[in-house]
Amino acid sequence: MKKNANSRRKMVKQMLAAGAGMAMVPGGFAFSKPKTNKNMSAVLKGNIHHAVCRWTYEFLPLEELCREAKAIGITGIDLVGPKDFDTLKKYGLYSSMCNGAEISLTEGYAHTEYHDTLTKNYSEMIPIVAKAGYKNLICFSGSRKGLDDETGLNNCVAGLKKVIGLAEKHGVVLQMELLNSRVDHKDYMCDRSAWGVELCKRLGSEHFKLLFDIYHMQIDEGDIIRSIRTNHAYFGHYHTGGNPGRHEINESQELYYPAIMRAIVATGFQGYVAQEFIPAAEDKIASLRAAVQLCDV
Repeated sequence: MKKNANSRRKMVKQMLAAGAGMAMVPGGFAFSKPKTNKNMSAVLKGNIHHAVCRWTYEFLPLEELCREAKAIGITGIDLVGPKDFDTLKKYGLYSSMCNGAEISLTEGYAHTEYHDTLTKNYSEMIPIVAKAGYKNLICFSGSRKGLDDETGLNNCVAGLKKVIGLAEKHGVVLQMELLNSRVDHKDYMCDRSAWGVELCKRLGSEHFKLLFDIYHMQIDEGDIIRSIRTNHAYFGHYHTGGNPGRHEINESQELYYPAIMRAIVATGFQGYVAQEFIPAAEDKIASLRAAVQLCDV
């Protein structure tokens, strides 16, 4: 009995040693504990181009965010406009998703009364983005306001056709973001990947894609990995976020991001994945560092 007890103790010690770098969570998922070294750029695998959304770290001056991002190994900053391009270039960072041409999240291409303003805004912004050496420019469907799916699609096609030729000429990709309409953006029209994919098909241009926000689509449709595998040709960019709450993407929420990232990599995707969670932890830079490492498959 003593020999067997010693063997069991030895086995337990070996199991604990093997699992020291893993944290078990309900449901049997295991998340790797993040490394604590502050300069991760040398250890990132290079399969994912990492970015962070500016607005989720707006409590930091942009230059400080750029320095922290560089130290982590992030190469892009999402959702910045022309006034910040020089700052990003100073730190060797890419504007992975430009903004500044949209009116608002609720006033978009689904309604013809906004088309003149949107045509003017995007006609001015597309050459600016291209001249700066960037590629992606965000756009929005806006709210339904009583419109049915078909009318919304027709209106979006009509409005986007006014600028898509200019985008093609300058090598810029317009990316309409998929947002949930259940929790965060009530009445938003482009709230399901199927609707967005149909819009892509009707426009028939490689210079119009969908920004697939994983957090938003988990809320409105789920089945994230299947959607990526099926529709990846229409997805030009990805955003992260933990559900529920849009906080850290760790074991505190329901999505398993390593598997999602592996699905993205398997499609041959060469664009950016941007962290768009709102950090709730006290050390918010540590949260960003951990998220990048979790997604670095």
